[in-house]
Amino acid sequence: MLRIATWNVNSLRVRLPHVLDWLAHAQPDILALQEIKLPDEDFPIDSICQAGYQAVYAGQKTYNGVAILSGQAATDVITDLPGLKDSQRRLLGASYGDVRILDLYVPNGSEVGSDKYTYKLEWLSKLHAFVEKLLVEERRLIVLGDFNIAPEDRDVHDPAAWEGRVLVSEPERNQFKCLLELGLVDCFRAFEQGSGHFSWWDYRAAAYRRNHGLRIDHILASSELARRCITCRIDKAPRAMERPSDHVPVVAEFAL
Repeated sequence: MLRIATWNVNSLRVRLPHVLDWLAHAQPDILALQEIKLPDEDFPIDSICQAGYQAVYAGQKTYNGVAILSGQAATDVITDLPGLKDSQRRLLGASYGDVRILDLYVPNGSEVGSDKYTYKLEWLSKLHAFVEKLLVEERRLIVLGDFNIAPEDRDVHDPAAWEGRVLVSEPERNQFKCLLELGLVDCFRAFEQGSGHFSWWDYRAAAYRRNHGLRIDHILASSELARRCITCRIDKAPRAMERPSDHVPVVAEFAL
């Protein structure tokens, strides 16, 4: 059994106690983190090791940053998206045995039509080319993280209110569909889940209490792994903690 999870922690410096508590409770084999928001020299490697995990990471001060925690050592680690000159730490790739993991913090995009939106679409285009190449080389590939895209209306609490906005715009959704058309499978949607399941809620307007959220954190698997996926769920428990992240973990299990 292989248990893999993704979680945008919105500052590992603030949420380290949450992560350590969740690791002890959920016991994932691999946990991909996004928005760790600290430079490499400040990564809490001692605390992670004491919890029984090893880590690879690509951090930066204040913004962005990704990390992968695991019970075994990573190999073939990469920290850049090929073909894109970018100082922002948004991608981390690593292999664990014959499973290749790609941990992503996709740009938010700010608002449709902005420079940041253009950057997001360019980033996703480069990601598509990279994943296409990886799928030729890797039979067991997982692409996971905070995609900042709600793929369908059922992934949005109020589709009419969000129509045409960043995170749900047609060009963003088309980029997500392009990844699936390469042969990746959205593990959560591989099971009959229905609507009303979200992984992110704004801190404002009592959004979590009212379940006004979006499903923007995803675990995508190559066909070889998707056939072995036995469950995929959103764990809302960490949102009840004091000073929580605005995201919660998504967890998938594979019968290997």
